[in-house]
Order: sequence, then C-alpha cells, then structure tokens
Amino acid sequence: MPEIADKFLKQSKLKAFDLAHRNKINFNIGKYNAAFKKGLLQYNNLDLAKSRAANIKNKVVNHLDTYLIDFEQNFTNNGGKVIWAVDAEEARKEILNIIKKHRAKKVVKMKSMTTEEIELNAFLEKQGIESIETDLGEYIVQLANEKPYHIVTPAMHKSKEDIALLFNEKMGWDEGLSPEEITAKVRLKLRDKFYNADIGITGANFLIADTGSIALTENEGNGVLTMAMPPVHIAIAGIEKIIPSINDLDLFWPLLSSHGTGQRMTVYNSIISGPRKGKEIDGPKENYVIILNNKRSELLAQKEQRMALSCIRCGACLNACPVYKNIGGHTYETTYSGPIGSVISPWMLGMKDYKHLSFASTLCGACTEVCPVKIPLHDMLLLNRRDAVAQKHTTSVERIMVKGSSKFLMNRKWMDFFSGKTKRFFISLIIKKLWGNNRKFPPVADQSFHEQWKEKNK
Repeated sequence: MPEIADKFLKQSKLKAFDLAHRNKINFNIGKYNAAFKKGLLQYNNLDLAKSRAANIKNKVVNHLDTYLIDFEQNFTNNGGKVIWAVDAEEARKEILNIIKKHRAKKVVKMKSMTTEEIELNAFLEKQGIESIETDLGEYIVQLANEKPYHIVTPAMHKSKEDIALLFNEKMGWDEGLSPEEITAKVRLKLRDKFYNADIGITGANFLIADTGSIALTENEGNGVLTMAMPPVHIAIAGIEKIIPSINDLDLFWPLLSSHGTGQRMTVYNSIISGPRKGKEIDGPKENYVIILNNKRSELLAQKEQRMALSCIRCGACLNACPVYKNIGGHTYETTYSGPIGSVISPWMLGMKDYKHLSFASTLCGACTEVCPVKIPLHDMLLLNRRDAVAQKHTTSVERIMVKGSSKFLMNRKWMDFFSGKTKRFFISLIIKKLWGNNRKFPPVADQSFHEQWKEKNK
C-alpha cells in the first residue's frame, strides 16, 4: 500500500530533524560504540571467528529441514513438546491452547522479538490473561504502550529523565529517582510476578540440534526466572534459530554478546533441555517449543538473499547504520528495523507494501562490515530493489523517469547538448527542491568536469 511508504517518509522527515531524539540516540549509541570496541579486544582474529560462524549458519540455512527435524527428535526425547506454527495466528492459537489446558491466568515473559512479531501481549490481553514483560527495557516500553525501538535495547529512545517521568505517571514514584533506584523498585515489583506466574514465555537465542536444547542469553536474570519458576515454560523461535551442535555455543555466544552489548560474555547463559527430570528440584514441569515459519520460507526460497536468515539478532547493524541513527526504530513500523529489517521485512510482510525499506539506505556498507556472521546486507538491499522492480512494484512515473534518465546519462552527446548554465538551472530548480528545506544544498560548480577537461586540454 502506498500509504505505508508515505507514512514512512513523513515519519522519517520528522525524526531526522528532531534534535532531542537525535541527542538521545547519539548518546546511547555512543555508549554502545565505546563498549563494542572493548568487547572485540577478546579476539586475536575476529575475521576468522566471523568466517567460522558464517560457514556454520550457511550450512544450517541450506540444510534447514534436516537440522529442524534433528532438533525436534532430540527435544522430544528429552521430554519436551515441539509445535510447528505456519504463521503468527497459528502460533498465538497454540499458545492460547496451552494456557487454557493449564488454566493459566498469569504469564511472565522474557524479552523476545519473536513474540513481538506475533503481537502476543496484545492478543493475551484481549483473552483476559495478564502478560508481563520482565526485561527492564521491555517493561518500560510496555508501560509506555509502545513497540520496542531496537532489537537489543528496546528503550534506547528514552533518556533517564523520560523513564523517571514514565514511572511517576504510571506508578506514582518520585520523579527524581535515579536509574539504580528505579531498577531496584522494578526488581521488587516483578519478583512477585515470577512467584505467582502460571506460565513463563521466552524466545530462544539458539535451538541446538544435536542435544535438542534451547540456549538463552541475557543480563538481568529475568530469563532464568521466567524459564525456571513457573510450572510451564513455552519458548517460541523462528525456524532460522538452529545451530548444529552445543559445541558451537563457544563461538556464537561471545560473538552475540560482543556485537550486541560490547561484553565478553553476557551475565546469564542458560541451556534448557526439556522439563525437569527425576529428582531435579527446579525447572518447569512441562516444556514446549513453538517453531515459527511466518513467511520465513519466502525468504528461504530466495537463493541470493536467504543468508539473511543467518542473523543472530545482535543489533550491530542498526547501531552502525546512518539511516537508523537518524530516523530511529519506530519509523520503520516493523518488528525488525534497521538494515536487517530492511532486508527481511519485504519478504516476510510483502514486497509490494515494504519495498521502500530496501531503498531507505545509503549503501555505505557499514552494516555488512559489522555483521558477526558476514551477511552482505548492503548487497541484499540492492537485490531486493532489483526484485521489487522485476515484480513491477513501481509506478509508471518511476519507470518512465528511470528509463529516460538512464538513456540520457549513458549518452555523452545528449549530456553535452545542454550547456553548463542549463544544467545548473535544472539542478537549482528541481533537485534543490527535492533536497529539502532542512538541508543546505551543496554549491554547484560553474563548469562541469567535462567542460573543465576540454578547457584544460584545448
């Protein structure tokens, strides 16, 4: 729908020149950049680690069916239950069936972009089920009735003053509380939620095929509590979250933490292999994994772009992207924003409606450079653009303009037919208007390069 792209352009213009927003993002990404540089110091050969990770994920993506079946068999052998969901609606339905089976009324959630993708919180609320985010950043955006701003740091767009004001409005807490004091109060408030929850819902950073296990990594301890304290644990993950072996975690966990938050390793790392067994005193009595497609197979079918499914959701490409840093995460209006979102969203949500995201890029290659699994993101954006045109998701005016300008720019005689003055007049009249009022238009030379060359060489 054209209105989706139009809204994106309008929101981009507003956010790009919102100085308060830009200052908050620059501050928070600046802190990330400093930590990111330190996090990479643990590697003697970062490129080798990234190449190994890329090779493993490449193998997985090209043999996804085999690894998914291996995971299902091994997880089932561990006592867990695997449910396959074709789309978001089916995933929500399956989760509701589990909740009804256990007569649950209270759910605690660990941060999960997959649950955001299927809009689980809103769905459960309509069913009269309390669903509480337990990650502090997710809890903040849930209180604010917003979507996560960033794959890793959901409340990146808020300053500490914004957050203090939010808790003052929602909880009546003192507006002058420090971040540490707010965190302590939230911890006390959420602790009761863990004790009384009927079901815990998490995502999965990785699904381990050879052991049939779920790998979770986090910094707050809420993931461990969400998984272990309620009697039922549900994990939901996209089909691409598979890694072949538990031995691969020593490669992927440090890559994820160093590129996601700049840490050598995140604070809490858990491996869950089904429900509690025998004399074990903790862990869930029942353990489910919902494996979600939700049009990922559309991307898998693209031989040149399928490697985007290798993404480990570190968010590094967002932090490096000059477009993301100017227009922010909410402008995309997709679960996955930034460069990776611009690559995968057109396939998962529809090329016709979301092709504009692949054009919202400078193609500088910063995203490709920082990717820990070597996804050539800027190349894939170009491939998406090609496919959008090939599928005729462009207007007749665009097609005429591109065809005409291509013929003109590739013909030296036609370009030289107009004098330098005529070209400068055209640029100042039309291009300057498109450049916008909020940016200073660069000066145009009195003579074109071709004119200068002719004059110099007679």
